[in-house]
Order: sequence, then C-alpha cells, then structure tokens
Amino acid sequence: MDIRAQVSMVFHLDKCIGCHTCSVACKNVWTDRRGAEYMWWNNVETKPGTGYPTKWEDQDIYKGGWEKNGKEIALKGAGKFKGLKNIFHNPNMPELEDYYHPWAYKYGDLFSAPEGDDQPIGRAISLITGEPIDIKSGPNWDDDLGGTPDYARNDVNFSNLSKAEQESMFQLEQMTLHYLPRICNHCLNPACVASCPSGALYKRGEDGVVLINQERCRAWRMCVTACPYKKSYYNWNTGKSEKCILCYPRLESGQAPACMHSCVGRIRYLGVMLYDAKKIKKVASSSDEDLVYNQLDIYVDPNNPEVIEAARKNGIHDSTLEAAKNSPVYKFVKEWGIALPLHPEFRTLPNLFYVPPMLPAMAQMDENGLYKTASESMFPGVDQNRLPVKYLASLFSNGDTQAITDIYEKLLSVKLHRRNETVGDLTDAEVKELMAKSKVTKNTANAIYRLTSLATFEERFVIPPAHREESIEMLEATADAKGETGFGFKEKPERGL
Repeated sequence: MDIRAQVSMVFHLDKCIGCHTCSVACKNVWTDRRGAEYMWWNNVETKPGTGYPTKWEDQDIYKGGWEKNGKEIALKGAGKFKGLKNIFHNPNMPELEDYYHPWAYKYGDLFSAPEGDDQPIGRAISLITGEPIDIKSGPNWDDDLGGTPDYARNDVNFSNLSKAEQESMFQLEQMTLHYLPRICNHCLNPACVASCPSGALYKRGEDGVVLINQERCRAWRMCVTACPYKKSYYNWNTGKSEKCILCYPRLESGQAPACMHSCVGRIRYLGVMLYDAKKIKKVASSSDEDLVYNQLDIYVDPNNPEVIEAARKNGIHDSTLEAAKNSPVYKFVKEWGIALPLHPEFRTLPNLFYVPPMLPAMAQMDENGLYKTASESMFPGVDQNRLPVKYLASLFSNGDTQAITDIYEKLLSVKLHRRNETVGDLTDAEVKELMAKSKVTKNTANAIYRLTSLATFEERFVIPPAHREESIEMLEATADAKGETGFGFKEKPERGL
C-alpha cells in the first residue's frame, strides 16, 4: 500500500438554498483583481441547466478529462501530441463568451452629462477593451430559470432521458430545480496536472491540494482544456492560469476555506481521506460500470492498523491520522455511503462528493385540473421523485441508477425514523421495512441526522494541523529516490499516470 492523505469535501445538496454567499466570499478573497473578473472559483449552478461555462459537461465540445483506450487511458483533448497540434489554435478551449464578457458601468456619465430632456445612463463598458458593449450574459445568468428553453432544456444530462421523461420535468406541477455548487475537485488523477507542458501544475503531497506555480506557468492554457470541470482559468491581464487553491493558507492555520466558512445553508463538510495511491491507475482505467465503485474503494479505513502503519511510513503525521478518523467526509462517503462524486466518467477521480437532493412529488394534477395527493405515504417513494433517477445518475454515478436508488432509500430511512422518533405518527412496520431494506440501523440513522442537521462547526470541518516541514522532507526524499516530483507525477507531466 502507498497511503496518502487527501483533504476532501462533501456538499449536501438538500441543504443548499442558492444564496451564492460562498461565491461572493471567494470572489472577495481571491478573484477581485484585474484579469480575474470573470473567474468564479466557486460558483453555484441551477440544475437542470447548462452551467458555467456554458455546457461545460459536454466533453464532445471541450475535450476535457481522460478517455479509455483499451486498457489504458489518455487525455481527451490535451497531452504531448494533441497539445503540440493545438499549441497555437485550440478549438476545444472555452471562449470568453462561454463564460461572460466582464464589464463595468460608466457611472461618470450620470454626473457629467449635459442638461437635456432625456435621462442620462451609465453605459456598460468592457473591462478588457474599454469599449461600450451590449450585455448578453453574466455570472449566474440562468439562475433559477428552471423551465426556460435556453438553459434548462439544453442540460447535457438529458441525453439519457426520453423526450417524455424530459417533458414531465417541465409540467407546472412537476417543475423542479436544485442547486449545484462547484469548486475545484483537487482530483487524485488531475487532467490539468498531466496536461501542462511547463509542469506548472502540481499536487501537494501533504494534503492533495492542486496548485499552479505562477512562475513556471507559460500560458499554454492546456489545463483549461484538460480540466473537464472547467475550474482552471486564464488571467488575460497577467498571462497566467489560475484556479481554486482550497484556501490552503487558511487550512494551514486551522481555518475552513472561505466558501465553506461562509456557507449559510451549512451544506459543506471538509475532512481528511486516506487513499492507496497504487490503485490510481487501475481505478482510473476501470470499466464504465465499475468506475464509481472502484473510486470509492480507493479510500481506505483510517482505523485499520495496516493502513496506519503504511501511512506513518509515508510520513503522514499522527495528527493527520487522527483527523482522518474523525473526518465527516469519510462518514458520508465510506461509512454511510450516501455521497457520490460529480461525473466520475471523466476519470479524474474527484475529491468533492455530493449528497443527492431529495425532491418528492407531494401532489399532481389529474385530468380534470384538480390536484390530488401523489402518495398515500407522507414521504413518497423514490419512484415518485420529481427529479428522475436517470438524471441524477447522469450527474453522480455514470448512469448507474441503482447507486442513486440505494442512497435515496438510506436518506428516506433517516427521514422515516426521525419522524417516528419525534412525532410517532408512522407505523413501525413501514419504518422497519425500509430501514431493513436499506441496511440502516437506528444508531446510523441518528448519526446521519446529527451530522446533517445538528453538527457543530468543529464536527463539519475537521482540519489537521499543518506539518509543512515534514511534508517537504518527505517530498525531497521521494524525489531523490525516484527522480520524480515526490508525489508520483513524472517530470514530464504529459505522461500523467
């Protein structure tokens, strides 16, 4: 075993209220600079929707992530030969209009305009060219527009749904939306790191945070193409690429990242996960049907004595191991199995996991235009969810609907158990039946309820103390022994794995 430590995250989508406080906090701290106006290291999208940048999930357009070629994988749109071919013209890189053209208003005209019969206005001015522009899009341009033909109906995840299934989501009584907050996934197999010709991107050995060395960056922008989540951005002012750094200066001082600290809905959790780095290549090269399960299997039990011994041999500090044992992320992902990665089919092995939203249909309209209860039970079953399981499976499980159903049954078991505990108006039979089927005990249900609804700040963010001095020694020792960077990536990053 080659045990490494990775700071990972869970976002509980049932709790996100779409307030964008996280995005504003990140913007104020990191991207309130010239050239970074259009960057949203943290953004909150409305689903169904096309996202930011437009249709970022469609890798037929952007060629991000890895693709499986036989038993091996290769970068889909970047790498040694593909990158050389597109070095002066990259047709698969998002254009500025796929994000939005940053602008400000010429407020001075409101005060300096000559007296007249008309009302003076402040024209929109491009922050790049300084010329007047007509605003066509902006950040969160499709926010809450759940039924619009331009956004919701062009969602890439509809490809696995029939026309009838799609249309059922847009009936007035069925219409639904949920929010999808996104930051850099700090992947175990980051395509951005593997794509960079200058080796500017790297993954820190002590916590797995992916960073860009601004001194080595040469603005090839292959990282922008390679990242399937489109979380690497180009600063047009400095000529450097930038991305989310998971607020590592805050982490090193024991503070939660700005987006997580400011989260109003308390949907975010952060903790350490231990994983076996020897499995990365095998897992990333897995068959489509096994991909998500193999990724979850790469994370190991922090209480296992063999894992602890292997981690210590790799220089992982005891305080980090203790943080891994108390990690809320480990509980959501491994212990309870109710959180999944976003688009695992990109094969980057992302470290941001999501608890899917539950959107039960409480009532439907009959043929006479009258509403009737959709279910005799207070909590309708999975089959009566307003959001089709196929849609959620496209987002979180590479199309595996059973993985979503299993999670829904666990979450529904918690709801039924807690309702029966606090109100007692449900029959013991229906509660016990579902809990037995989903293999959720009373203790587990109470633990999930506790961490979901009542957790303190310290329970949601278990941040290990920083041990930079030991991490640097470990990196240097490994680099000397293997001729590598210390984390396992070769000096020629295009070789990836």
